[in-house]
Amino acid sequence: MIDLEKRRRVMSRSLQLGHCICNPKQPCPCEIFKQKDVCLCAGEKLPEAEEEIRLTQLVENTGCASKINQDDLQQVLSGLPEVNDPRVLVGARAADDAGIFSLEPEKALVQTVDVFTPNVDDPYTFGQIAAANSVSDIYAMGGQPLTALSIVSFPSDRLPLKIMQAMLKGGMDKLAEAGTVVLGGHSIKDETIKFGFAVTGIIDPKRIITNNAAKPGDVLILTKPLGTGVLSFAHQLGRAPEEGLQAAIEAMTQLNRAAAEVMTISNLKAATDITGFGLLGHLSEMVKQSRVTALIEADLVPSFPGVIDCLRQGIISGAAERNREYAAAFIEKENDLPEELLYLLCDPQTSGGLLMAVPMEKVSQVLTALEERSVKGVIIGKILSPSEGRIIVRISKQKIISATEAAMTQTKAKPSRLSSACCPSGPPADLIEKTAEEKEEGVKKKEETTKIGSKATDKAGKEETQAELLSAILDLEKTASAEKFISFIEEVATAGVLSLREKELVSLALAVQARCEPCLTAHLNKALAAGLTPKEIKEALWLGVVFGGSPALMFIEALKEKLGL
Repeated sequence: MIDLEKRRRVMSRSLQLGHCICNPKQPCPCEIFKQKDVCLCAGEKLPEAEEEIRLTQLVENTGCASKINQDDLQQVLSGLPEVNDPRVLVGARAADDAGIFSLEPEKALVQTVDVFTPNVDDPYTFGQIAAANSVSDIYAMGGQPLTALSIVSFPSDRLPLKIMQAMLKGGMDKLAEAGTVVLGGHSIKDETIKFGFAVTGIIDPKRIITNNAAKPGDVLILTKPLGTGVLSFAHQLGRAPEEGLQAAIEAMTQLNRAAAEVMTISNLKAATDITGFGLLGHLSEMVKQSRVTALIEADLVPSFPGVIDCLRQGIISGAAERNREYAAAFIEKENDLPEELLYLLCDPQTSGGLLMAVPMEKVSQVLTALEERSVKGVIIGKILSPSEGRIIVRISKQKIISATEAAMTQTKAKPSRLSSACCPSGPPADLIEKTAEEKEEGVKKKEETTKIGSKATDKAGKEETQAELLSAILDLEKTASAEKFISFIEEVATAGVLSLREKELVSLALAVQARCEPCLTAHLNKALAAGLTPKEIKEALWLGVVFGGSPALMFIEALKEKLGL
């Protein structure tokens, strides 16, 4: 029932002020009053619509596509004072998924907050997605979420309150699944619906998973397909493929808890979750903080059904465009990379998967553990070499790592620090991979050597074989002199008065003069990662020929086809 006295009192005051008391931008009487005979300023409610209310039609940008872009955000943050508190283990400057504050030597708080607009129409499902997305940052750091506070903005005078209630119920149910208690929250009356949570958890300071610990040789594994931004935008336009949309909703409501458990038990060091800045945007923070170059094989990146077709039809959100503009500064893409794949990598994700940097020897273990927990981990790239932070995007020329290779690496001994001192990143696997015949021949030679060694041992009456004795004699890495030499090489390889680019040019010339193919292939990768052009690289190589003479020239000629010179 309308309180006419209250309406008269409120409207008379609005008329005196020259605008509605609830909205200074609107005249009194407002259009709603003229059309619906409802005075919102007096607390009157609009009648509930008979048709279903589509939440995605009430917002401009859906889900994490509503985030402020990285360029603008960094510009704002760069002007703020830096926090210099020793208790802050991970702060804003790290551009990581959550902040971490030390409580005691073996316990720290991990905190995050995430709020965004609806990317689905059903309010309960939206609440679930908002909760799964909010708690994901805690999982990405290796933490355990404990409590949460809800944050909601809602046009309570224009929409039924049952919508807001369903959002909160969906969020609370999903957080209960995560073992997280909602202690309360904060609400704001606003024209645009926004919802999310501030989440607090605990973490062992010695087992923090950050975005600054990716190492050359690590394999990149993604735990959810991409395309939630594309499908949400297509849904707004009424053009979303139903199969893809339902698959995306199922993935967005799925917690990243199982994947986080795998990271913890595997003692991984580097990861991030993929949300509004897209895969390239979040990976960019990892490579910059870790000071490495990453390789992404774009055609290996999984996507939801129908996403690629949508991209080919031009269904690309403004947020994806902004993400692509930001990515242009740090990616190198090959000419044959289809536009739709590049946009897929820039697509803003909501409640996306985890991107893990996994040491080669742990890949098989991680993939198996994910599968056991019904999580499909997909290898999409690898970390190549030290740099200022670059990403190479290309179409895959071969599998990054096969299941057999992953299993084999678990039994291999760690590479000698001495043998890798010259080229810490090692040569590319695809350039030094032995053929099956070579491997078989190597096995035969090893067996023959073992037999000879055993006979000699039996004859001499010694307990050790010749091979073991030889290994002991040549185990230079255990000597103090070798340790000093290795440390010297590693120190020289870092940037100093000479930049990394300059040092790579010198290294290329020396590798040619020394006719060291593994050195040359490794430093070619590093040179490209450092941003050197093919012309600069060629000049350095030919300088090596000048000082190496005919043998160096023959060495280069033999490698021309392989190196594309």
